[in-house]
Amino acid sequence: MKGRLILEDGTIFEGKVFGYIKEDSVGEVVFNTSMTGYQEMLTDPSYYGQIVTATYPLIGNYGINLEDRESDKIQVRGFIVREKSDMPSNFRCEMDLDTYLKQSKVIGLEGIDTRALTKILRNKGTMRGIITTEHTKLSSIQSKLDAFDNTQAVRIVGRKEVEHIEGKGKKVAIMDYGVKDNIIRNFLKRDCDVTIFPAETKPEDVLKINPDLVFLSNGPGDPADLQDIVENVRYMIGKKPIVGICLGHQILAIALGGTTEKLKFGHRGGNHPVKDLEAGKIFITAQNHGYYVNNVPEDVDVTQINLNDNTVEGMRHKNLPIYSVQYHPEACPGPLDSEYIFDKFMELAE
Repeated sequence: MKGRLILEDGTIFEGKVFGYIKEDSVGEVVFNTSMTGYQEMLTDPSYYGQIVTATYPLIGNYGINLEDRESDKIQVRGFIVREKSDMPSNFRCEMDLDTYLKQSKVIGLEGIDTRALTKILRNKGTMRGIITTEHTKLSSIQSKLDAFDNTQAVRIVGRKEVEHIEGKGKKVAIMDYGVKDNIIRNFLKRDCDVTIFPAETKPEDVLKINPDLVFLSNGPGDPADLQDIVENVRYMIGKKPIVGICLGHQILAIALGGTTEKLKFGHRGGNHPVKDLEAGKIFITAQNHGYYVNNVPEDVDVTQINLNDNTVEGMRHKNLPIYSVQYHPEACPGPLDSEYIFDKFMELAE
């Protein structure tokens, strides 16, 4: 069936819809430059509210397997590809991409010029869009674009109940703003005793378990929408070692007195070079964020920078056991260069 992507600037791309095609989907249109890992992208809670475009031209060639999910469901609002594979080939494959999207009631669009779309997003910035099967114009769907609201994303994607996973090592309290499963796996691999808290849990309740480390997770949306959560984090500063990844890094920066700003088109993909200023080494990292720390708080040192645009990728407090990174050291999809960051986290827990 024919389908269209209509951007808020009036640009229209025509292709074919797949997956769940019974209703239109509105979201923020972004692009990801990873060559593989489409299943991890689809299930990453940081993508909640977004329509994701894969820049790699062939998607779905190794199928879907339920072991490689980063959450319990697809989180994206829509998925755009140049060409999807209808005959995946891999010994771990359980279903094809089309079936997976159908089951999750998520629409896909294929057959459009994804490189042209990516250039538009790079030049003009990310923008709202709609995937529809109707032969319509921007004026007809403007009200749907205007109604799009992602301010409650963190509260939607995170856990609603406290979850405990027993371990023999350090006690880690994870604040779930949309935590990826591989972050949890990395702490469990280090034999941590993990307790995962809903995003809005009162800090007194977190501190009751007497954690060795408080971890602020990744997640979707604008950190400026999370002032209550920022206040909760501010309460815990100085009481326990605190570390963070991605959104957690941004929340921590605001809690310490810094500010954040939206990037023009974001950093999304598995090929972003970052320099670790402490180690004097360059690593290729996985990233997925639309905001960054534009003003670093006082008493905080920048530990890592992005070599593409010199934005802040890591920070460490000068006096307190506080450390965070903007990218994803758990890297699902890869690369795995920066997994050493979890060992740095554990050093703070000591």
